[in-house]
Amino acid sequence: MITLRVTPAFALGSRRSARLIERNLYVYKHGWMVILSGFFEPLFYLLGIGFGLGALIGTIAGPGGEPISYQLFVAPALLASSAMNGAITESTFNFFFKLNYNKTFTSILATPLSPGDIALGELGWALIRGGLYALGFMGVMVALGLVVSPWVILAVPAALLLGFAFGAVGMAATSFMKTWQDFDLIQLVVLPMFLFSGTFYPLDAYPDALRVIVQLTPLYQGVDLIRSLTVGAISPILLFHVAYLAVMGIVGLAITSRRLDKLLLK
Repeated sequence: MITLRVTPAFALGSRRSARLIERNLYVYKHGWMVILSGFFEPLFYLLGIGFGLGALIGTIAGPGGEPISYQLFVAPALLASSAMNGAITESTFNFFFKLNYNKTFTSILATPLSPGDIALGELGWALIRGGLYALGFMGVMVALGLVVSPWVILAVPAALLLGFAFGAVGMAATSFMKTWQDFDLIQLVVLPMFLFSGTFYPLDAYPDALRVIVQLTPLYQGVDLIRSLTVGAISPILLFHVAYLAVMGIVGLAITSRRLDKLLLK
């Protein structure tokens, strides 16, 4: 039943949902600094921790077991975090405001767009924001000499996949929220994932039981995928990461479409 409800948005609404992306571009035409500001946080982490603390650490075991510089270990994880943060910000706080306060989506329903189109359009805009962060951070990695494998060209598409997963689930979770205080729950999930998903130190630092939990988190899937591509450590496990994030995104989008159906057409 979920599939039936979300399919029209993919099959018929992609062109209509693009109008919603166009609308968001006009809204941010004079507020581009709001989007740009989100790029600097991971950059400061890279400079402060990657290069500052990294000077004391030296090398660390990479995805394939080979030693790599600490800067090269941290940079792909921060690239993944950039994509996640961009998608999460747009699909939670901004989505909540449009849904419950500005009544943007209620007005949009007066046009040919459906709730499925709205879900797909908003997710597309969240992906654009996350993708801009990922592209900007990739440019920084190139400038700092942190590109060592041609496979790194797939790191940005991988970051977009990560943004798709978090953006879709973020919208689905936000559709159940009633007040701004509920967003504390989002931070309660996102912040520990950022700190403990292999972002700053390898899995070997964890006890065995905790290591399994970390490996099951969605951000770890993205971090390990992008880090492996960055250093050229290609293995079958990367296919599992891709499938995990793709399924997460599709399920989140399906739930969002059903929730918007209920909230906007009641």
